[in-house]
Amino acid sequence: MQITQPTLCIHINQAKNNLLEMKQKADEANIKLRPHFKTHQSAEIGHLAQTIGITSCTVSSIEMALYFAQNGWDNITVAFPVNILEIERINQLAQTIQLNLLVENNESIQFLQENLKSNIAVWIKVDCGYGRTGVAIDNYSTLQQLVQEIENSSKLNFKGFLTHNGGTYKCRSKEEILELHRLVIYKIANLKAQFPNAKVSYGDTPSCSVASSFDHIDEIRPGNFVYYDLMQHHIGSCSLNQIAATMKVPVVATHPERNAVVVYGGGVHFSKETFTFSDQTIVFGLVKNINNIPVREDIYLTQLSQEHGILTMPDSLLDEVKLGDIVEIIPVHSCLTANLMKHNTVYL
Repeated sequence: MQITQPTLCIHINQAKNNLLEMKQKADEANIKLRPHFKTHQSAEIGHLAQTIGITSCTVSSIEMALYFAQNGWDNITVAFPVNILEIERINQLAQTIQLNLLVENNESIQFLQENLKSNIAVWIKVDCGYGRTGVAIDNYSTLQQLVQEIENSSKLNFKGFLTHNGGTYKCRSKEEILELHRLVIYKIANLKAQFPNAKVSYGDTPSCSVASSFDHIDEIRPGNFVYYDLMQHHIGSCSLNQIAATMKVPVVATHPERNAVVVYGGGVHFSKETFTFSDQTIVFGLVKNINNIPVREDIYLTQLSQEHGILTMPDSLLDEVKLGDIVEIIPVHSCLTANLMKHNTVYL
């Protein structure tokens, strides 16, 4: 395969292995795996998941739900607070698949009751400490009131509580991830004690990757695990060998006077997501190989503008890099990179 422009490369065997490992973990814990497809947004990867027995998925938008419904998925959770302005497309989806939506206030519950044309299932979004959105996981009075509203509805079926342990992305070791996981499991146990018949849907790749205990949880929704990335590696979720998504970009200039190589691959390809090391070094990606030759030194993508990427490397390697060489780079955040590159992706 000839690379002539920035290209996202998906190493399909590794992606399958990542799916199989997570499926086995869920099976052993006797819980459901409903992977989040916002990472890959790919019918090909979706089909791969189906071949190993995964039957339901999570997405982050109605548009994404429509795409996967058109590609053979009939049980989809949109893990994003319901956008009432999309009611026409919600009704379109609800007529053809088992659609599960996310609510966190009376207004959205009442709107759905008044405007839905088909019955749907809903989860209540609870905040387990991440602070992004949702009702506080220990605000039992508000949660009880929302549950009652849903149960009084003729259009809505209460599924349970959905949460995202996003704080794990700030961890920097498996031990930190596991400690935060234990704290959230404790909160979930208390929630279950208040609502014993409700299910709990739990998601985040770091804890789902390293934890083995999922007490009081009914389903998990990791997403990034199918590809992984540099961030997941550095916070302890995966090894470098488990990363299934890389970017291949051409060299367009070299600058020996400042130990820099310029590649055709910028913020519109990688995104401008960064990872900051303990010494405050900020990077956008890690060079894996050049012209399919593994690189032993830690060579990072250190600057990005719209189309340009700058690699900083030692003199000994810089002398070997030429115009037109292809550099393979592990992105910091595969979800954002895959979203930007979904129209220029190859499966290897």
